[in-house]
Amino acid sequence: MNVLVINCGSSSLKYQVIDSETEKVKAKGLCERIGIDGRFAYQPAGGEKEESEKPMPTHNEAVAYVIEALTNEKTGVLKSLDEIDCVGHRIVHGGVNLTHSYVVTEEIIKEIEDCSDLAPLHNPAHILGIRACQKLMPSTPMAVVFDTAFQQTMPEKAYLYAIPYKFYEEDKVRKYGAHGTSHMFVSQRALELMGNPAHSKIIVCHLGNGASISCEIDGKCQENSMGLTPLDGLVMGTRCGDIDPSVVEFLCKKRGYSVEEVLRIFNKESGVLAVSGGMSDFRDLADAASKGNDRAQLALDMFAYRAAKYIGSYVAAMNGVDTICFTAGIGENNGMIRGMICDYLTFLGLELDDEANKVVGDEKLISTPESKVAVYVIPTNEELAIARETVALLK
Repeated sequence: MNVLVINCGSSSLKYQVIDSETEKVKAKGLCERIGIDGRFAYQPAGGEKEESEKPMPTHNEAVAYVIEALTNEKTGVLKSLDEIDCVGHRIVHGGVNLTHSYVVTEEIIKEIEDCSDLAPLHNPAHILGIRACQKLMPSTPMAVVFDTAFQQTMPEKAYLYAIPYKFYEEDKVRKYGAHGTSHMFVSQRALELMGNPAHSKIIVCHLGNGASISCEIDGKCQENSMGLTPLDGLVMGTRCGDIDPSVVEFLCKKRGYSVEEVLRIFNKESGVLAVSGGMSDFRDLADAASKGNDRAQLALDMFAYRAAKYIGSYVAAMNGVDTICFTAGIGENNGMIRGMICDYLTFLGLELDDEANKVVGDEKLISTPESKVAVYVIPTNEELAIARETVALLK
């Protein structure tokens, strides 16, 4: 089956066509600046990347360009639209009701719309993507895969906040976690590498510009560092992570900010960007730190420290750990950061293989044979996870 995987943002649309039999990517690309001036990128497997400016007033035009490129006589990977067997849509937030993947129906779209206040930048855009695909492919079956679904196995003691219960009952305020599709893919792959043992305890570190850590017992999520929104948890590229809520009130009174202004600062102007004085790319941070930039080094130290604290707390929550996995842009490619984090964890009997830890972008065991905790680098593949979910659901 050919699965078209769609990931819509407010002004962007990422896409891949995956052969579900071989799990190979046939083509991929990106539509950017939708509603502005429009930029389109397309790359068939083994072919050259094509980029161009195309007018995209809405997501309808973006999807139309995707179909046009995929079925192009010269560079397309499909003979016609009929060769798309199904479409899988990534959805950021499913709230409390959408707890797994679903075939797209009007009722499901309404549910996605109803919890848009929990992801106002994402869910409305996802609905636009679904509608655009429905318009061009009305008879093609579609599925939705939720980033929050994997975290639905968290127990109440983990996902509830210690605030008046009515806020949960009436307003659905609770921890939802994020990056669930990635955490699901990596934890399942870790289980395979471990030989699928019973009572396995895994910690997954999804470390990128947005970063989160989760823990799983027998493949079921027990905790995730992100909360009601992705602002909670680790220090990130531009997000502050854990912070005393009173800081919001303090800054509003002290500087005359609105709540919205403070949250914008916490989301867009904080994290390692703020600590370092203007750098959010970890390659730039490492280069600056190596040249004696103290604030760049401080940003790296804070990032690693917060990650190690979460890992340690999850070891306590699960009463042990068998495997720790690193994934996403930083987790897959930055051996220095992996080493800094693991230096805090030697009390577990964890030993890194320094040579193996130099790996960039490949799946690899990076702990020594003597290590009491296995440490893996496992590249994430959210698009493949969505394709698998879509095919399994529609079958």
